Amino acid sequence: MRKPGVGLLLSMALVVMLLVTACGATEAPPAAEPTAAVEPSPTAEAVAPTEAAPEAETDLGTEANPIVMSFVPSGDTQEIIASGDEIAAAISEATGLVIEANVGTDFAAVREAMCAAQAHIGWLNTFNYVLANEVCGVDVGLVTERFGLSTYQGQFIVRADSGIETLQDLEGKVMCWVDPNSTSGYIIPRITLAAEGIDPDTAFSRTLEAGSHNNVVIQVYNGECDAGVTYVDARSAVEADFPDVNEQVVILATTGDIPNDSVSFIEEFPADMRQQIVDALLDFASTEEGVAALENLYSISGLQSAEDSFYDAFRADLSRAGLDIEELAE
Repeated sequence: MRKPGVGLLLSMALVVMLLVTACGATEAPPAAEPTAAVEPSPTAEAVAPTEAAPEAETDLGTEANPIVMSFVPSGDTQEIIASGDEIAAAISEATGLVIEANVGTDFAAVREAMCAAQAHIGWLNTFNYVLANEVCGVDVGLVTERFGLSTYQGQFIVRADSGIETLQDLEGKVMCWVDPNSTSGYIIPRITLAAEGIDPDTAFSRTLEAGSHNNVVIQVYNGECDAGVTYVDARSAVEADFPDVNEQVVILATTGDIPNDSVSFIEEFPADMRQQIVDALLDFASTEEGVAALENLYSISGLQSAEDSFYDAFRADLSRAGLDIEELAE
């Protein structure tokens, strides 16, 4: 038998190699299994090996993912928007972070936006802050000052010609509240009335929610409400439009001290960015432009650093009045 020639052997070898290559191309390679086509587990551990989670945090404060700073609508909305935009621009200039300012449709909307991480920073009234801290861990960074103080009071106001001289005289009258989430325009005045033996749920012939402190003053001035409650002294906020407001609308009574409102951050806000913003706001508050913007915003005269314990006395006041923060937060 003749041995095959070299040419025949090479031809056979080539055929074998082609067959092997062809077979390999038709089989799914093992390395293809962990591709992006495989659905990821919803757990944080599953996404940890990818760069998605760090990118989202890094992108915060950019045009693609701006930091949203939200304000409660406690005064004139247009003035709040203008001042909020000025404050946002000052922070951006100082830090390089992109800040987007907005005003909530009501007090609760700002808290709800923060708890849903749709807003990152909130200028929250006291009651709203305590609820947000309980519900979703929102944490205070700064508290406001007015007249150099970090506390304020609420006031009951009536028309000078109303004949109302005591809180007891309010029974059967029309009462103007600010908003159910307003500290000095609802929560604390109701506690004050209850302490005087007046049931705020049944004492009045009718109640209205004006939506802001300014509106309460205007509605009392116009006689739409017999009485109203605001912070001390909300009359000054409308004096330009109603020059005789201090003569026509008078203070009937005031509440006890209330800790001032806050500049607060959502729980997961990056610590380094938070400190940059706190520092930028403190610096801005010391400038002529900052003083004007804060005054126009909420009649603020300054800012100071604070911790959550600043509000413990207020929580105790609510507790003594029989109000449970955990229940209110539900």
